[in-house]
Amino acid sequence: MTTHPRMTPELLELGMDLAYEQAKKSYDEKGLPIGAVLMTESGEIIARGHNMRVQENSPILHGEMSAIRAAGRRTDWHTLTMFTTLSPCPMCSGTAVLHKLRRVVIGEDVNFQGREDWLLAAGIEVVKLSDARCIALMAEFIAKRPELWNEDIAVVADGEKKKD
Repeated sequence: MTTHPRMTPELLELGMDLAYEQAKKSYDEKGLPIGAVLMTESGEIIARGHNMRVQENSPILHGEMSAIRAAGRRTDWHTLTMFTTLSPCPMCSGTAVLHKLRRVVIGEDVNFQGREDWLLAAGIEVVKLSDARCIALMAEFIAKRPELWNEDIAVVADGEKKKD
């Protein structure tokens, strides 16, 4: 597995603060409260995004996908860190693996456990922050909008998750 220098605590905090702002933006727009930010090792913000499935009527615009789309075409993905307020789903984890992101910083994986195992298997550094704000915001959203949450994570009406 490839090892990379650790980000400073200040940059970790900044990245998650910005991702959380994006999650709140989506929540305020009646969307899913998931935000993401792409950042360089030096702290340059490359792109921001938030879940826009509701706002754009798109099945694929999760927060991470929105940030990746905003970043545009690049050849330096392998140098970037993705901050995401929620553990990334299979689609978003797969995209991180495809582009060989250096690191994925996760705000929370209490309310949803994504495919962090794919990230680790691909040699991507995974940093879990257990951010209380991210945990609380997702819990509140899931309690208020369970049907929208289930749609986002592919849970069918009878409560069974669709097969990956």
